[in-house]
Amino acid sequence: MESILVSACLRGVPCRFDARAKESEEAAELAVGRRIVSFCPEVAGGLATPRRPAEIVGGDGHAVLDGTARVIEDTGRDVTAAFVAGAERALAAARQQGCTEALLMPRSPSCGRGAVYDGSFGGEWVAGDGVTAALLERNGIRVRPAPGV
Repeated sequence: MESILVSACLRGVPCRFDARAKESEEAAELAVGRRIVSFCPEVAGGLATPRRPAEIVGGDGHAVLDGTARVIEDTGRDVTAAFVAGAERALAAARQQGCTEALLMPRSPSCGRGAVYDGSFGGEWVAGDGVTAALLERNGIRVRPAPGV
């Protein structure tokens, strides 16, 4: 059976920064017939739930992996290391479970695919990927944003 990595918050785990889940029926339908590997890279990277909101400043997840952008909380605290560690653990879990695809939370600084918040904490988006999405893509795992959230 094919395996798919899915953001844990989409599976009903209250692990988002605000300690809520973000279940999506549309996302659940996309995973039907596959073995689901639920994963929260932010928690895996050592961040607490709940936690301060964080956004990527200076680029997107690819820039974070390249060392030219940072993940910063709304207080100014740099949490880049935790986001990178969580992305590395997500990649390890995906490889261990044989995942070739990931279904991730849109706009997240970890899981966003195609768009992430712009780093101003004003609710605006820019084109780009979160740190985990970028690392998975770089390693040949197809990343899709979950619909309906």
